Amino acid sequence: MTHKQTLNNALSFGSKSISRPDINWNLSPANLIKATLEINEGTITSSGALSINTGKFTGRSPKDRYIVKDQLTANTVDWNTINQPISSDVFIHLKGKVVDHLDEQAELFVHDGKVCADENYRLDVRVIAEKPWSAQFAHNMFRRFTVAEKETFTPDWNILCAPTCTAEADIYGLNGDNFVMVSFEEKIVIIGGTGYTGEIKKSIFSILNYILPLEQEVLTMHCSANIGKANDTAIFFGLSGTGKTTLSTDPERELIGDDEHGWSENGVFNFEGGCYAKCINLSAEKEPEIYGAIKEGAILENIGFKAGTVEPNFADVSITQNTRVSYPLHHIANIKDDSQGGHPNHIFFLTCDAFGVLPPVSKLTKAQAMYHFISGYTAKVAGTEAGITEPEATFSACFGAPFLPLHPGKYAEMLGQKIDEHGAHIWLINTGWTAGAHPEGSRISLKYTRAIIRAILADELNDVDFYKEETFELAYPASCPGVPSEILNPKTSWDNGDSYDDMAQKLAQLYVYNFEQYKAGVTEAILAAQPRTTNLISV
Repeated sequence: MTHKQTLNNALSFGSKSISRPDINWNLSPANLIKATLEINEGTITSSGALSINTGKFTGRSPKDRYIVKDQLTANTVDWNTINQPISSDVFIHLKGKVVDHLDEQAELFVHDGKVCADENYRLDVRVIAEKPWSAQFAHNMFRRFTVAEKETFTPDWNILCAPTCTAEADIYGLNGDNFVMVSFEEKIVIIGGTGYTGEIKKSIFSILNYILPLEQEVLTMHCSANIGKANDTAIFFGLSGTGKTTLSTDPERELIGDDEHGWSENGVFNFEGGCYAKCINLSAEKEPEIYGAIKEGAILENIGFKAGTVEPNFADVSITQNTRVSYPLHHIANIKDDSQGGHPNHIFFLTCDAFGVLPPVSKLTKAQAMYHFISGYTAKVAGTEAGITEPEATFSACFGAPFLPLHPGKYAEMLGQKIDEHGAHIWLINTGWTAGAHPEGSRISLKYTRAIIRAILADELNDVDFYKEETFELAYPASCPGVPSEILNPKTSWDNGDSYDDMAQKLAQLYVYNFEQYKAGVTEAILAAQPRTTNLISV
């Protein structure tokens, strides 16, 4: 990748440039924390971490994300309600607005970093931030340079981050006054009107999801990854809240990365230099590695405190359910230093099934793997969001639809090729409910899910008998070390088998209806892997 800018034009963007502010280049985390405290936008917690509030937006705003539709992207991007097109003219106007806004600030904070642990695919990124904590987030999440590398740095991509710069939605034809816009032609991301730091990291992930599959034949994945003492790599796909970060952070295995990876002809490599973990109900007992990583240099977002103290209250969701912490990888003791691993032996699809239908563990055929990968299922539960009174299915293609500029079939096709080439075993892991749907059933214990994962990685299920669940035809083991056998069969874990069958049909129909949009682009073998439905009704 050679799309470099010259150093002399580092802060010039077309006819606009940033020249007036006091520009702080690549400050240390300590100085960025100091700058945050000086503008009264942070608190030092009892563990030494910085706590901030990201303002109105405490999560990504996918309806306000746009890709510039131009000659480069017109026929390559999968345009839809997620990949929304915006014209070059609108982008140029708003880019100028953001540049002018940044140029008017008393101070700016620039952080230079890189992504992709495999140097063959490295992308150099410059973040120009209005807020010091945005720059610190970039320091935590991007891979860091040596002093010598910084001296010769020129960016492949620029991210202009201006949380207090808003647009006039009516004038520009936007959904709201906040926006995230990506121009693949100019290699610039502009972020305005939102302080949620996850927009920074996910913009780069979206960029890699376009560039690497098209230009480098690398499968990009919304997954975590770790590696064992026998150099056996495992990857974990899953949407937010399914346990992707938690289950890959294992004291017995080295962490490659917790969220974004590539799978090349050489193996798996992390894109990032840090972790961005959910904090809701975090405890030292359940997740000691993540809990211990919250120290000086880490950034907590939108958390509450125990009364009269600066001790975080991780059960407090008064600001948001999506409380977060970012920290550099080196905050965890057992990390893989080069953030790379070989071809995975085992691939886990994680889902939090609040309907209580799916087995805690099932082994997938290749066709089932492709079907469930394209489906990308998990569920929200009652009480987590306004208006949700019963379990609600969520489908996100390839477990990362908001970040996929290409058609999901492209990523699924590449995954299928990788499975054929390297013989990986695919497992569907339900981290949600058993013995009934939420709230009647119970959440599968984290210790049982960990036991399942460890048994698979130790090849302890190789000689176990497997039975087949009827509706989804999923093969589940008769026994698993450290796990009560009665929860492995989802139907018999329910008090009433007929109630289970009814709920299984409901979930199966949701799967089938969701998959209608992909039927034309998949093989008959994949279609044959869909669940068995009876009396199909409108849902």
